[in-house]
Amino acid sequence: MNNFSYWSPTKVSFGAGTVGQVGAEAKAFGGTNALVVYGMGSAIRSGLLDTVTASLAAEGIEYACVGGVQPNPLAEFAQKIVDDFRGKGVDFVIAVGGGSVIDTAKTVANGLAAPDIPIWDYFCARETVKASLHVGVVLTIAAAGSETSQSAVLTNQTTGIKRGFLSPFNRPAFAIMDPELTYTLSRRDTVCGIVDILMHTLDRYFAPDADNAVTDELGEALMRVVVRYGEIVLESPRDYKARSELMWAGSLAHNGLTGLGQNLDFSVHQLGQALSGKYDMPHGESLSIMWAPWARYVYRDDVPRFARYARNVWGVSDSGDEAAAQAGIDATEGFFKSIGAPLSLTEAVGESVRGDVDALAELCSFYHTRKIGAFRVLDAEDMKAIYMAALCKD
Repeated sequence: MNNFSYWSPTKVSFGAGTVGQVGAEAKAFGGTNALVVYGMGSAIRSGLLDTVTASLAAEGIEYACVGGVQPNPLAEFAQKIVDDFRGKGVDFVIAVGGGSVIDTAKTVANGLAAPDIPIWDYFCARETVKASLHVGVVLTIAAAGSETSQSAVLTNQTTGIKRGFLSPFNRPAFAIMDPELTYTLSRRDTVCGIVDILMHTLDRYFAPDADNAVTDELGEALMRVVVRYGEIVLESPRDYKARSELMWAGSLAHNGLTGLGQNLDFSVHQLGQALSGKYDMPHGESLSIMWAPWARYVYRDDVPRFARYARNVWGVSDSGDEAAAQAGIDATEGFFKSIGAPLSLTEAVGESVRGDVDALAELCSFYHTRKIGAFRVLDAEDMKAIYMAALCKD
């Protein structure tokens, strides 16, 4: 078993009706003046924002609210929030939403703790977070796992580059997880969430140094659960059991547990982030497009690993590793198709994307300044080849 260090301090309150605990949780972590960050208005329309603020008020916590976080959230928007609220005594940030809102809230918390540092400096590794405000989360979608993770991802609108960074300060103090809050999600949002949960596990599972049996088998079990209950949720959106399983799987897929003792790959995420930055594409759709082209490009580097995945997650019975590996890739792609996730760039963007392949490789490689991946390290030419393979599905 490989060495690892694991630290996951987020307190999780899970289950129906837990939203009413947000004020007590914020107070328990020392909050007295909260900034509540939310998205494009569904939290207002559903009454959720009122429930959150009433809970804060009941505990004597002052609060202000800022909405307008968009999918593929912008660094410029987070910076404006920091600039608007610096010096106003905010000591706690509460995210009401999914990954986009949570990542914005994390970044705002970092920014308010050191308001003279431009927040994009953290994403470019020019600065390291040395202090942050506490963040609390009221989760409304099972997807990104940002409610328990140490990552944050934002898009720089000026450059079109989408970047993320890791910091222990990014882990929220608490997360309120009520599966009933996901009942009214659109089918598209639910599908994107299912893909994202799977990909957070897959980008850890396909590592060059996988040698921890517990880690592997946790990941395989999690993926089987997501496939099983993802299909149920799409048939019965108000199935509490299925929504619960997906919500908890989303957190476990991205809190570090399923990648212990392994170098993380995350090539598919990086390839997808270039798509999201350029086309404002939903994150989950960028992942369903890029996974199979990436897998077919790299699987011969460790055929037995792909064969194990095929057998243990998809029940592939092919006796030969080569056939099993290919069948597992096909099964994953077939599942994405069955739930309505796009499989190609032309399907998602249109024929004009054929002229953008070089630009996508430039964006993903940060203009030839980085390589990506660990399962196989990929340079800009590799990225271009994978984008070419993703153009259309035969």
